[in-house]
Amino acid sequence: MIFGKMEYENDYSDFHDELVNYLKTRFEPVKSGLQGDSWIEISENNETVTVDTFLSMKHQIKSSKVDSTLVKMVIDYLCLKYKVVVFSSPEIEPHE
Repeated sequence: MIFGKMEYENDYSDFHDELVNYLKTRFEPVKSGLQGDSWIEISENNETVTVDTFLSMKHQIKSSKVDSTLVKMVIDYLCLKYKVVVFSSPEIEPHE
């Protein structure tokens, strides 16, 4: 499910490293990759949040759990530095 999306001027590939480094200042472990799309995976307390560009040209914040505590933490942290549009209800991804 998609909980929100980020808004920024740069191309996502130019923004990828900055975003990964910022998330690493708060979360551990953070896995990431940039090959065609940007993806970042944060895991904590048996929850996983993904911040990726698989369905969009801008990063989207995703989790498979509707009541994810981690997704709220990630969104709150991203909002400290970046513009994030948080959806009132999570959107279903096409594969869900």
